[in-house]
Amino acid sequence: MTVTSTAATSIAVTAGQGPFGSAVLVLEDGRIYPGRAFGARGIAFGEAVFATGMTGYQETLTDPSYRRQVVVATAPQIGNTGWVAGLDRSANDNESGRIQVAGFVVRDLSPRPSNWRATGSLESEMQRQGVVGISEADTRGLTRHLRSAGVMRCGIFSAASALPGGSPGGSPDGSDGGSSGGAPGGLDELPDRDSMVRLVRESPQMLGADLAGEVSTPSAYLVPAVGEKRYTVAALDLGLKANTPHMLAARGIDCHVLPASASMGDIEALGVDGVFLSNGPGDPATADTQVALTEEVLRRRIPFFGICFGNQILGRALGLGTYKLAFGHRGINQPVREEATGRVLVTAHNHGFAVRAPLGGGSGTAPVGSGPYTPFDTPFGRARIAFTCLNDGVVEGLECLDVPAFSVQFHPEAAAGPHDAGYLFDRFVALMADPGSASSGAQRGDSAPGAQRGDSAQPANNVIAANHSEGTAR
Repeated sequence: MTVTSTAATSIAVTAGQGPFGSAVLVLEDGRIYPGRAFGARGIAFGEAVFATGMTGYQETLTDPSYRRQVVVATAPQIGNTGWVAGLDRSANDNESGRIQVAGFVVRDLSPRPSNWRATGSLESEMQRQGVVGISEADTRGLTRHLRSAGVMRCGIFSAASALPGGSPGGSPDGSDGGSSGGAPGGLDELPDRDSMVRLVRESPQMLGADLAGEVSTPSAYLVPAVGEKRYTVAALDLGLKANTPHMLAARGIDCHVLPASASMGDIEALGVDGVFLSNGPGDPATADTQVALTEEVLRRRIPFFGICFGNQILGRALGLGTYKLAFGHRGINQPVREEATGRVLVTAHNHGFAVRAPLGGGSGTAPVGSGPYTPFDTPFGRARIAFTCLNDGVVEGLECLDVPAFSVQFHPEAAAGPHDAGYLFDRFVALMADPGSASSGAQRGDSAPGAQRGDSAQPANNVIAANHSEGTAR
């Protein structure tokens, strides 16, 4: 028997009990990390990635950008704040209608929540939604290995027979509205080592994965403006987090959330003042439909704002390539520099791909970090790098100078994470107020007291620089 983990491939396996314990994490390079099963029991496959946030695990687990990924929490204890899923937005920390990760790996699972807002525990919610987890794993050693070898496919294998009384760990009923469900129960035995490694290596890779359609809304809906309506925006849902349209609505914007397959005609029918492209999972090299749509938006000079996946799509529309990072950026403590002002922001990230942009305005392409803040030519006029990551120089934002468009790779909606970048939503409003002024200073930034200035970002060390040197050009 097996439980299907959300966004994971599920299969039935019968083999002899391995010498590991109630659960094991198996990497495609053959490394094995033993632990204890929690959540649902069964098998989950995905890309092993690490997230560095000390808090915000619920927002991480329900972020659609984590589709088909097994998240390793670097914080030593997880589960303290339980699960917060009340009836209204103020009492609900979910960023989508269900848990999106393929599996969850933690060091120490808190035995009980300590949070007055909690409506349940992390483990009970993972059981309800059929999501496989492993605790008591060496997450420090695992993270150090992924930082050296790069993210890779993995599998979590857990056995119901290792539980007290041999009882199954969960009975998913599909009530999350999107879980792929599966039969209650777990594996009676763990497969042998060679079988587990083989199964992991046969699972799908993230490179070339087209996943936005799996997480996008099936039909359009409206998040109405709070207070007086000022503008109307079409938000393309490629894996939209729930807090984003609320950030727009709080600024007097009627936010029409559209499916990933929406056309220019769908957008025009709304009479919008701007177009927003959301975050999302998968390889941006597969998003040809959204790239073509963005090109049309730029031709018509409709104010445009993109985040995360939307940043990569804008990059492609401007004629730039994308590539896969060796281990990516995932967490809520990532420093980026606003190139125009030198201001340093602490930001939330979740991306395994990045834009490959020209250095110094030249015709060649390479990751930035030490090149000058110089415009380069695109089919839509001049553009330039707006933000870079201070850890490794990865492109973190783009700014068009001749059409009203800009984008950032990080998450200004702060769910979870710091609020340093929330002002970018105000810049989008300014862009819609005066689209004739190109970016209306959309990425230039106003100097703030104590704004930090310095030399262009340099890779911090050889391990971090692997995000560039091992990137695959697209």
